[in-house]
Amino acid sequence: MMSEVFITCAVTGSGSNVERSHHVPVTPEQIADSAIEAARSGAAVVHIHVRDPKTRRASRDPALYREVVQRIRKSDVNPVINLTTGLGGDLVLGGPDAPLPPDPSGTDMAPALERLVHVEELRPEICTIDCGSMNFGAKEYVMINTYPTLRKMAARLQELDVRPELEVFDTGHLWLVRDLIEEGLITKPLIQLCMGIRYGAPADPATLMAMVNQIPPGAVYSAFSIGRMQLPYVAMAALAGANVRVGLEDNLYLSRGRLATNAELVERSVQILESIGVRVMRPDEVREKLALRAHV
Repeated sequence: MMSEVFITCAVTGSGSNVERSHHVPVTPEQIADSAIEAARSGAAVVHIHVRDPKTRRASRDPALYREVVQRIRKSDVNPVINLTTGLGGDLVLGGPDAPLPPDPSGTDMAPALERLVHVEELRPEICTIDCGSMNFGAKEYVMINTYPTLRKMAARLQELDVRPELEVFDTGHLWLVRDLIEEGLITKPLIQLCMGIRYGAPADPATLMAMVNQIPPGAVYSAFSIGRMQLPYVAMAALAGANVRVGLEDNLYLSRGRLATNAELVERSVQILESIGVRVMRPDEVREKLALRAHV
């Protein structure tokens, strides 16, 4: 069991959750404000996606990231900023009878370095790398992250001195993590175990511990589950030696029928952790623990 952990708040995500809760932030101002409120409530790290304010769908527009990051950096809080690089690996096939060409309305496949444009400009302390490909639910959507693409992204992040957080959705993704480490492309592994996503690793404790037992030596890792298991996973993560992630990207509810804000999810997480004797770390403590490099 961890005696102290840090909390990451995943503020908005890229899915359709915006259609199911009015608390999910959409505009850069809303996303920044929600991240700031989460930081005030105890989140040491804020994980940022952006959305097109007109369509409310996920976006890779660097200008939207720029506004969010600048607003957070100018605020009276100083959380560790963690930007996604997940967009640009989205493939939606045409269907079982005619898979090709892909469906252009949902497909967004970008070159490896194009997925890092906002990271190169804004130089966050952390950005994510999704460590593998997988079916995402029962539709035709496949998340595509080939090993050559991830190698190129990891190598560029080394040059930028931005710490990658390795998003692991199933056991095979840990194999890919180990290969990146063996190649010297990852030197201080920071891993996020993403549980409960359909056709990835299920959220049961046995699967979590099987994945924890494959974590490379010396790695710092977090764990979360989506949906109703998000808050139980706050305690489960700490018991499994992991740090914690909550937020509206992964779960919309504080309790049955009660829609949450990001700040409320963080507040509840702090309560859960403190009730089992776990101290919540502050941003500067996380920076020291992870040896992060500030670029601004």
